[in-house]
Amino acid sequence: MPTVIALTRRTIAAATAAVVGTATLAGAVGWNIAAERNPAPVSIQAAGTNPLGIQSAAYEQATAPKHRKPKVVVVATGGTMAGKASGRDTFTNYRAGTFLMADMLDTLRPELDAVADVSAVQFGNAGSSGYTIEQFHALTLAVEEALEDADAVVVTTGTDTQEEFAYWLDLTVRSKKPVITSGSMRPWGAGDGPDSDLVFGTDAPANLYNAIKVAASQQTYCFGTVLMLNDEIQAARDVTKTNSYRTDTFQSREYGVLGWIDGDTITLGRAPARVLDCDSRRWYTPFDLSDVDAEDLPKVEIAMSYQQAGGEAIAGFHAAGATGIVTAGTGAGGISRDMSTARSAAVADGVWFVSTTRTGSGGSYGTGDGVIAGGDLTAVKARLLLLLSRAFTDDIDEARDWFEDYGTPTFAQD
Repeated sequence: MPTVIALTRRTIAAATAAVVGTATLAGAVGWNIAAERNPAPVSIQAAGTNPLGIQSAAYEQATAPKHRKPKVVVVATGGTMAGKASGRDTFTNYRAGTFLMADMLDTLRPELDAVADVSAVQFGNAGSSGYTIEQFHALTLAVEEALEDADAVVVTTGTDTQEEFAYWLDLTVRSKKPVITSGSMRPWGAGDGPDSDLVFGTDAPANLYNAIKVAASQQTYCFGTVLMLNDEIQAARDVTKTNSYRTDTFQSREYGVLGWIDGDTITLGRAPARVLDCDSRRWYTPFDLSDVDAEDLPKVEIAMSYQQAGGEAIAGFHAAGATGIVTAGTGAGGISRDMSTARSAAVADGVWFVSTTRTGSGGSYGTGDGVIAGGDLTAVKARLLLLLSRAFTDDIDEARDWFEDYGTPTFAQD
């Protein structure tokens, strides 16, 4: 009888290490995507059968060898990847969201056509920080629509808030098919179109091409949304931007990358915990955006604590109509006396709080009246989960369960 690994809803995060060390998830395994280098259809095949040992019939079926090219849709939102620079020698002086995705994909052909049948949906063309939560709502629906016919979707965004794009999609997309976000730290080019005057050392074409390869491989089926930049594949929940300019800016803190892509070889060393529910309805979160209008999504804000921090930010957010506030506290989530006073007043008026740490790693486990423990979620990701929780329930205890189930999913061996 093979060992079965199941997702337990209230296990401690330390259980992850024990399971990753078991035989079913042993080691990093690589496989070849495609050896052909012409636009003829290719078969994307794994060198081994389910090398991560994921016990799921759906995963096995999705990753089994196919005798047709996979269909991948790129949903483009702009960002640096679509940016036009003032010259070929500059990485910092450019206008984000200039080139169209259809034109960018054309520059990758004919090699791209050997990987997948790829088309583009131009959702928008702007810097990532300019998008609203209402537009996030529309983006989820656009991705879901594309996945009705496509085998996978790549979403291109700016890197400034890409971790928020990725985690939002991870929480809300109602499909187990691969969703990959990507972008670049350097603009595409300086010409009138993406087919000329590439910026020296741009990472944009390579990131786009590799994201499509990862999507076409189907190897992240049931992983939820993952991020692919700088040849590295990272879980949406874990990843964060750590540098304003370096191309290796995205890191997954203590967790590490899921894997990487080297040419035609994808290597995966671990999987998000939710993959173990791949054959179950438990894989889905409760956040079905077709049930909620975009304009009804609540206002949720973030307040940071620091030496002698005042309570005015919390009081102001409360007065402005916020129904949820995330605190990024010192150490394990501590906040100042004035912030605590303002929080108590807001809780008495029905505002929910989530406690997180500003340290960049580690957890915050403090809870109490009107306060939910954010675990090791960053403040910006805890905000998204709190926002969705407030939209889908009036019961704070149910929201606490969701922060454990979906905010901090962990492995355990039964």
